Amino acid sequence: MSEMVLPGQTPTGAGDTAVVRARQKEDVVVGNEIVRHRLASRVIHWSVAILFFISLFSGLPIWTPLFGWMATFFGGLSVCRWLHPWAGIGFSIAALVMFAHWFSDMHLEAGDREWLTPRGIFRYFEYRGEDSQVGKYNGGQKLLFWAASIGALGLLLSGLVIWFPQQFGQWLRELSYIVHDVTFILFFAMIIGHIYLGTAAEPGTFGSMMRGTVTKSWARLHHPRWFREVTGEKQKR
Repeated sequence: MSEMVLPGQTPTGAGDTAVVRARQKEDVVVGNEIVRHRLASRVIHWSVAILFFISLFSGLPIWTPLFGWMATFFGGLSVCRWLHPWAGIGFSIAALVMFAHWFSDMHLEAGDREWLTPRGIFRYFEYRGEDSQVGKYNGGQKLLFWAASIGALGLLLSGLVIWFPQQFGQWLRELSYIVHDVTFILFFAMIIGHIYLGTAAEPGTFGSMMRGTVTKSWARLHHPRWFREVTGEKQKR
């Protein structure tokens, strides 16, 4: 549904109204902006991100002396050894909430299959116009969601074994170290790609996770089907 901008209302005023609406509702048009992520969605997103980086930076000094200098940010290596597993638990809980929150939007559709091919993966890291049938989330974003969910589960399970080694056999402990190391490295690389795509590659994306809104032109370019669904605009032939 769309809201009319009152006579005399400035674009800034419309933007402020959109930010207020973004606290409770999304997929709503306010002036020249569309509410993409309500406040709850943004809190969940940033909780996962912040807890991941706390887990990462507190875990690196434990992982190798090469990053021992990072321990000073947390008060020493002993603090890192205490903080890291608890931050990991917090990250896992936040990731579970994220999974439940976005699960219904992340089903892969027929048009998303391209993202499972090498061509689709390379396209994800390039700036290109989107397919006219791309909804609120494209195939790459959906795959990122599933990869992050599986990665969080892998980190949790392997981390629990490492945290309580006496409760498990030697082979499982050794396997858990490998799984934990490989998973956090891949997860970190994935996050770097996510940051790049949300900033330099697609300007305006980062703002949607800060203010909660995007411009109509951004939505029309990157998620045209979602734009049509929200605005009621018909597809041009």
